[in-house]
Order: sequence, then structure tokens, then C-alpha cells
Amino acid sequence: MKQAELVFVPLGGVGEIGMNLALYGYGPKHDRDWIMVDLGVTFPGPDLPGVNLVLPDIRFAIELGDRLKAIIITHAHEDHYGAILALWPLLGKPIYCTPFTSGMLEAKAVYEKEAPKLPINHYSAGQAFTVGPFEIEPVWVTHSIPEPVSLAIKTPLGCIIHTGDWKIDAEPSLGAPTDEKAFTRLGDEGVLALMCDSTNAMREGSSPTEASVSESLAELIKQSPGRVAITTFSSNVGRIRSIARAAAKAGRKCMLMGSSIRRVVDVATDLGYFDDMPDFIEEDEFASTDRREIVIILTGSQGESRAALAKISREEPRNVHLAAGDRVVFSSRTIPGNEKPIIEIQNRLIEMGIDIITDDDTLVHVSGHPRRIELKKMYDWTRPEILIPVHGEAAHLMAQAKLGGEHGIPSVVPTRNGDMVRLAPGNPEIIDNVPFGRIFMDGYVIDEEGAIGVVERRRLSFAGHVAVSIVLDRKGHLADDIDVSLQGLPDQTASGDDFENVLYETAIGTIKSIPPAKRKNEEMVREAVRRAIRATARDNWGKRPVTTVFVAKVKE
Repeated sequence: MKQAELVFVPLGGVGEIGMNLALYGYGPKHDRDWIMVDLGVTFPGPDLPGVNLVLPDIRFAIELGDRLKAIIITHAHEDHYGAILALWPLLGKPIYCTPFTSGMLEAKAVYEKEAPKLPINHYSAGQAFTVGPFEIEPVWVTHSIPEPVSLAIKTPLGCIIHTGDWKIDAEPSLGAPTDEKAFTRLGDEGVLALMCDSTNAMREGSSPTEASVSESLAELIKQSPGRVAITTFSSNVGRIRSIARAAAKAGRKCMLMGSSIRRVVDVATDLGYFDDMPDFIEEDEFASTDRREIVIILTGSQGESRAALAKISREEPRNVHLAAGDRVVFSSRTIPGNEKPIIEIQNRLIEMGIDIITDDDTLVHVSGHPRRIELKKMYDWTRPEILIPVHGEAAHLMAQAKLGGEHGIPSVVPTRNGDMVRLAPGNPEIIDNVPFGRIFMDGYVIDEEGAIGVVERRRLSFAGHVAVSIVLDRKGHLADDIDVSLQGLPDQTASGDDFENVLYETAIGTIKSIPPAKRKNEEMVREAVRRAIRATARDNWGKRPVTTVFVAKVKE
């Protein structure tokens, strides 16, 4: 194709962990065909009060129109597929994914208001398919969820390997090991570029095996004199299998607790991933099961307030409880930012006399991402001409870039969200920048931060709200008592006065200071009272609350 170029554009997941979205384009500058790989979310922190999900800004992808041919999903983790139901209506493209990912999308859609009907095409590892000028070969990898794949994306200008999330595990609890032979074959055929997971690029050595985690868990269960509750990521079907296997080895029954973990297990069970495992008991069997014969697998590893573990720590469930002498195992890593709620739950459990075990104590978790020795093996298998570190924050990306350069990869291209990297022809380089960023799902509304009111919510959460209602007659006199309502403010000022009365007197005094003739200007009255209320609050409290003043006139 005349003047054809092969380009890569990340809109999420490069310079951050989460919200993964990659675009690959092939063709002349103004007439490229494109595919999208993954469409994930990240989760809001306390700086985004009320927001449900953080989504990638896909303006650039929408503007591609018919040139965007398909959305291809590597696996069913939220940071890779969680934005599909929300954003697919803006794109309207065919979706390619594995049966497990498809099943998870269907299960999620049940809980979504007016969820779109998605045009899904199934693929499996080793089953190549074609989208426009791209030939896609999915390659089996090991990760912490069923049916994860890397994608070999073949074009007339070369082959790209998009690793997705992966690791090397000779003894995975679920599925086949990472397909060394397929990656080596691709390397023999020639790999132009490797877009590679950087999450654990700062960690030396190789990842422990999932089998070793299962053995460690079995010993912890065996040693426990009481009940054992193990919390993990609900999507980690391999870990759930490891726990169930460990429980069986210790002669115990397993029970699931938490809606998301049940949903994932239901999908996995339908696809046969639990055919070789004992059945889980139901919650109504908890009371009749000896405390030394039960293991609970439950949600809440990240301190989520509505998850099963948090509810147990608050002693809310009627049918399930823990007591002194029981043990809770956190079989997961702590996502940065979640430390505080996790510690709060752990402290409540400790106060109940419950033994807490984390990955700091013994082997109860292994990451689904490659450490440095595993990365080097991928380099040796694929022998790429270009390395682009993805899926990580700046430190992770830099660590992998340095590792790849030291390992002899000819070109390492540091890239961030919004960069357009020309991979071929010629030397790789950043040739453009495209719009990128974040949008937010707030209830049923999806929009930018300012449009959904988050900025005002932050102000409300910091300094509360004062509402003042004023009714004037046609001569500008007060026609009724002024009504002052405080939300989120102290009951008393620092000097001990009733705060509502103080602000009420401020409103009265401000009105009286305005000549009646000038009170006919409602906006002037409104602004004068608003400023006075905020100033008085500042003088008595040190903060300026959000203040709303309503001015109405009585028609005689």
C-alpha cells in the first residue's frame, strides 16, 4: 500500500495501572484502518466522591468512524474490559473475545440499566482471525483469570505482539502454561514490536507458582483451630480453585460469599472450570457446619465497604459470622490507595480476636504479572526489533525500558497515553499526539469531571453547605422569616455559639444594611447575603461553606 504506516496509540494504561486501551493503525496517514485492543476502567478514589467508574476518554477513537474495525479484548479483568458496556454505544464496533470474557459481559449486563446488546465474536488461543488488514493470532498465556491471551497482530509492515497481562507459571491452577513454543515461532518469523506488561518490571527473579500458593494455603488451613476465611480478587478463578483445592486437602468444605465472586464462579462453572472440584456449600449450611470444617472464600480484599469481608468485620450478616480463634487470610496484593480501608477492616477483625494473615507473613498470593527474569525470557523468545513498555506507572515503564535496552533490544521507545508511535516504515518515533484523558460514570451519566458536579461535591465534602431562603414584599421588606439550613457544618462556632443562629443574624443584618429600594435587585441581594454568610463562617470556623441563597418576591 502506497505510503502505508503502522502506528500504535495508547489511550489508557501507559503511565498508569488500569484503564487499558490501545489502538493500532495501518495505512496512509489520512486513511488508516484501526483496531482497538482492550477497553478498561479504573476505580475512583476519595477525590471523586460519588463517581462509580473512571473511563478512558475515547474522543479520538470515536472520530475514527468506520476506519475503526473492531474491539479485541485480551481477558476479563475490569482494567481491560470494564468500560465496554458503558462506551460501546459510542463506538458500535464488533467485539472479539474468548467465551469466558463473553460470559462475564453477559453476567455484567444483567445488572446494568439498558445494557446494549453486543455483537460478540468468540475466539480461542491459537485460533487466528482477520480484521481488515490485521491478522490476529491469540497466544495462550498464564494470568489470574480464565482464558487470558497475548495477541500477535500481523500486518504487511510487520508483526506486533501485544502481551496483555501475563506471567510464566509451570504449574498454573487454571489453563495451560504460557505458550513458549508459539512465542518462539513468532520470534523466528520476525517480531517488529513487543508491547509488554511492565507491572512487575521492578521485581527481581521469577514469580512463585500458583501450586506453591495452594500448598501454603493448605498448611494455613490445616493449622487453624477455627474457621478460615480467605479473601481474594473475585475474578481470580485460578486462586479460587487453589483455595478450594487447599481446603479439600485439609478436609474442609468451601463456601462462597459475595455477589461478584458468585457471578464469576457461575460463569466459570458453566464453562467447565470447576468440573473437577467439590461443590461449594450454601450460606444456609454455615450454621450446621463445624467451625473446623469450613473455609469461606469471600470478596473484600481491597477494603471495599460493601463487600462481604467488610460486612463480617462489622458483624452485619445474619447467617455468617467469625469469632475469636478464627483466621482471615488476605490472598491478594494491596492496590495503592486502598491501604487505609484494608487496615480498618483488619483492626476490627483483630479486636474480635481473629488471626490475620497477609502476604507479608507467608506465601498466600502471587502476582499475575512477569518479574524481570520472565521479561527476559519473553525477549529471548520473541527477539523484537522494538520494545514499548506498557501497563504500568512511570517507574515500572522506565524499569522495563532499561531492562530491554540492557538485554540488547535495538529500539526502546518510551511512550505515554496519547502518543502516536510510528512503528514502520523507518525508525520508530513519536509522530503525533492525540486527545486522551478521563471521563466519569456517575450513576447513569457519563461525562467530564466538571459536567457531573464532582468539583462542587469536593467543596461540599470539605466545607458543607448553607442554604438561605429570603422572601421580600414588593417594597423590599421581609415578608417572612429568613430560613437558614446548615448541612455538614458544626453545631457550634469555636466560641460556643449556635452556628445556625450566628448565620441567621448575619443574613438579617445584611438585608437590613441594604436600603429597601435597592432590595428590588434580587441578584444584588442574593450575592450580598452569600458573601456575608461565607465571611461569617470563615471568621467563626475557618472555612467557607458552599452557600446558596434563594430570593423570592411576594406578588400582592
